[in-house]
Amino acid sequence: MKVIAGTRDFQIEGPTVVTIGKFDGRHKGHQKLLREMLGFRERQGYKTAVFTFDMAPARVVSGTRQQMITTNQERRSNMEKMGIDYMVEYPFNQQVSHMPPEEFVKKILVGQMGARAIVTGTDCGFGYRREGDAALLRKLAFRYGYEAVIIEKEQDDHRDISSSYIREELDAGNVEKANELLGEPYAIHGQVVHGNHIGAPLLGFPTANLLPPPDKYLPRFGVYVSLVQVDGMYYGGVSNIGRKPTIHGENPVGVETFILGLKDGADLYGKEIQVQLLHFERPERKFAGLEDLKEQIERDKEYAAEYLERRRAGAGKPG
Repeated sequence: MKVIAGTRDFQIEGPTVVTIGKFDGRHKGHQKLLREMLGFRERQGYKTAVFTFDMAPARVVSGTRQQMITTNQERRSNMEKMGIDYMVEYPFNQQVSHMPPEEFVKKILVGQMGARAIVTGTDCGFGYRREGDAALLRKLAFRYGYEAVIIEKEQDDHRDISSSYIREELDAGNVEKANELLGEPYAIHGQVVHGNHIGAPLLGFPTANLLPPPDKYLPRFGVYVSLVQVDGMYYGGVSNIGRKPTIHGENPVGVETFILGLKDGADLYGKEIQVQLLHFERPERKFAGLEDLKEQIERDKEYAAEYLERRRAGAGKPG
């Protein structure tokens, strides 16, 4: 996949099938759109191209810093997994925010991206104050020579699947439901950093610490059963998301994971790992001391091992 980022001066040689949106989370609704695009590539040979902005527009328009379920890097990875050919991360500023909807279609989608087909959901919005919509895309299709394909929203129990819906479930700690809506486990990627150095020497539990970027949307603080990808291998894990209230001092929000089955002495510092959350076990809380914390971590490990074993046994049942 070719990523076009950091510039508004680019040209994709068409013909292409294009979609637009934030694609926060690549949930089942997004996947429906992307599969439609891939169908165009199979039937008509169009290259697939995704248009998005390099930041949430609300940061420029209203000064609101919106956290995202997937970071830009995670979004790129998701699109590459789907087999998309081009990903445009268009730099957003005040001037861009005032672009009329028709100019956006004519100049960028058709002119620069070579769109011969545009695939969007029924709720799409683009251009100044999001005045462009699905009806306008249909209206402009003949004028600019593309086919407009408007896809109905994917639903879950009569509710539209959306990033907002997924955030609600994450806020409540309902990661199983969030994962169902996403079609894959909610994940946190990052480089293992040095923490408080109390895990191995004081608690006897070596842990891997991640500091998520400020714009990463995190679920309810607490302890989760997880899967951890290290060097292409998956391990069970116990992950704490929060501020480590038992540890003295001001601790930044982080993700600390005890990795089950990883051999003692494994050096993870500086490595890129992925933590996938599977199940919320308990809220984060402050313990009276490290000994109480150590006893609870032992219980957390046992709980996680039992949960993962049940999950493996369930996955092995004939369906």
